[in-house]
Amino acid sequence: AGKFCQHATPEASQATLASVSPVFAVMKLDKEGNTTYFEKKKTELYQELGLQARDLRFQHLMSIATRNNRIIMRMEFLKAVITPEFLLILDYRNLNLEHWLFNELASQLAGEGQLVTYSLPFEFRAIEAILQYWISKLQGRLYTLQPQILETLEALVDPKLLSVDRSKLHILLQNGKSLSELETDVKVFKETILEILDEEELIEELCLSKWTDPQVFEESTSGIDHAEEMELLLENYYRQAEDLANEARELRVLIDDSESIIFINLDSHRNVMMRLNLQLTMGTFSLSLFGLIGVAFGMNLESSLEEDPRIFWLVTGIMFLGSGLIWRRLLSFLGRHLEPPLPPHVPAVLKKSQPAAGRVEIKNNLKAETFGLSRSTLTNE
Repeated sequence: AGKFCQHATPEASQATLASVSPVFAVMKLDKEGNTTYFEKKKTELYQELGLQARDLRFQHLMSIATRNNRIIMRMEFLKAVITPEFLLILDYRNLNLEHWLFNELASQLAGEGQLVTYSLPFEFRAIEAILQYWISKLQGRLYTLQPQILETLEALVDPKLLSVDRSKLHILLQNGKSLSELETDVKVFKETILEILDEEELIEELCLSKWTDPQVFEESTSGIDHAEEMELLLENYYRQAEDLANEARELRVLIDDSESIIFINLDSHRNVMMRLNLQLTMGTFSLSLFGLIGVAFGMNLESSLEEDPRIFWLVTGIMFLGSGLIWRRLLSFLGRHLEPPLPPHVPAVLKKSQPAAGRVEIKNNLKAETFGLSRSTLTNE
């Protein structure tokens, strides 16, 4: 009974683990573009493919690896396993890629699309179809962001605006965040391909049919190097990703430059307002300074001056004239201290010596050119 319990316990545990094993919704496409759909547990799937359980974990967000003559690819949410005979798309129901999966992928693998690797083995077509979809997705994201960012920047970078529209800044902030995410995705895509291009053995391992199909192996030994074709395929999409990265970088630089222009415009308007405030303050100071005369005459003190009707106009004129003179002096003082400094004075001796030095340099250049021409003439002769 003890032995029976010992054997029954592991069997029960294995049955329990098998029952909780995740189930993949699999889409299978063969060389002719025929498509089948089925569900299979992870344990059964990796056993049929001759893989290990860790090979189907898809730990990295983007990776291309080979295991037991199988290519395991992941492009974020897209998980695929490529063999020399078929392509498996895992969890295809959760990808929101119905148009590409059901309308384009099968025809591309069957040779009806625009893949340049149709004459090569099946794994070339599968890899190119996935890379083409992903690079087109990145291009679509960039071409969607670019007009939005340019339109927002054009609305913000306007010297006539005295203030900045906060809604436009909010839109620019969101677009900048989306652009940063796109730059990160493009960078990860480039690094994934570059890791393979740097290792010749990895490129050889991607050529699955070279080691399973005798005809392909004979072609590779007779002059058609499939490893070189794989390297050219990966380099093509690496170059496209590099172009996307350059366009995104230029857009980022444009955003940074536009932000600097916005800050300069705001600083310019702020300086104008500060200068106007300073001028009004100086005018108020000068007016209040000579207003003391009117305050003195407005006191309840009697003198012989208030009896003369011309004193009022005389005192008023002196107040306004003195205030105007003081205000003008303050403005001239402000202008002298705010205008840019003059360039340093260049002595006349240096001014006269500069053309001479220029003539000496031109003569030396002409001598060098003449010497070079004479040497070339002697050489020709």
